[in-house]
Amino acid sequence: MERRSFLKTAGVGLAAGAATVAAPAVHAQPAIRWRMASSFPKSLDTIYGTSEIFAKLVGEMTSGKFTITVHAGGELMPPFGVVDGVQQGTVECAHTAPYYFYGKDETFSLDCAIPFGLNSRQMSAWMYDGNGLKLMREFYRNYNIVNFPLGNTGAQMGGWYRKEIKSLADLKGLKMRISNLAGAVVSKLGVVPQTIAGGEVYMALEKGAIDATEWVGPYDDLKLGFNKVAPNYYYPAWWEGGPQLSLYVNSKAYEALSAEYKAILAAAASHAHIAMQAMYDGRNPGALKQLVAAGTKLHRMPKDIMDAAFREAMALYADLSQKNPNWKKIYADYAKFRSDQNLWFRFAESGFDSYMQAQKL
Repeated sequence: MERRSFLKTAGVGLAAGAATVAAPAVHAQPAIRWRMASSFPKSLDTIYGTSEIFAKLVGEMTSGKFTITVHAGGELMPPFGVVDGVQQGTVECAHTAPYYFYGKDETFSLDCAIPFGLNSRQMSAWMYDGNGLKLMREFYRNYNIVNFPLGNTGAQMGGWYRKEIKSLADLKGLKMRISNLAGAVVSKLGVVPQTIAGGEVYMALEKGAIDATEWVGPYDDLKLGFNKVAPNYYYPAWWEGGPQLSLYVNSKAYEALSAEYKAILAAAASHAHIAMQAMYDGRNPGALKQLVAAGTKLHRMPKDIMDAAFREAMALYADLSQKNPNWKKIYADYAKFRSDQNLWFRFAESGFDSYMQAQKL
């Protein structure tokens, strides 16, 4: 046999042999079926849809061996009951906004968003390149949870208001659906914060049980119809500059996974994490145009409100650092990272963005 022919034949044989040995690695794994409890309604194809993207990827990367079924908020348990569900092993995993669980420990909010916190890119940087993921996983051990970033909405809008808000005085007595840590801040400004699950907000606003609500941004808000009952739309949500959602996995279920399945879980989560941000960035512009065309009045949040809220937020964080050792440990790292990030972003990022957004394109 000629040398060239021999090498060609041998190469094919070796490649086929390697495929036979390597390819079945995932296929040899046991079949697993998990349930994921979402805190969100199916109507939100962005947030709830991110759960489905994640579950679909896990199934595809394991050739159907690892199946995760996604269940909307209220289907298996209340939207705000998912931490208890994962902690107790009622479900293997959940998809939620961690700041919903501020009442358990204020530290949950640092895994999502805090007033005047990190934007979406900075949050991902803290989690993946800083100490964020490490610190939060240490915290979540207290709840039998292993966490993964699973989506970010980007900077949110400041909400829908029945009446125009021109100054701090207009906030007195205002009943507003707003997340817990932000609620603690606005309560210092005279607002009466309300915690209401996403699927129930429209009805509360329509019936006058609340005077204002915040949700996410134009795409979701248009679908939810808030503009039909509250014409004034404010920006920005200083309390949600880059809210990150999380995948919560029961620690016992996670540790029972093979190394391959753990790697697949992490890869699918990071892909879905990016997908959510892409959906919001891609869909919000068109939705905002539709809202304005339908009569929505856009307003920038008054500076005196922003300044007062900033002072109250910083005072709250100092107070929490005195009272809550979990918060103190993680916030110290978060705050240092935020300071360095804003030092950097004020140059290239802000310089480019401010110029481009001033152009007539």
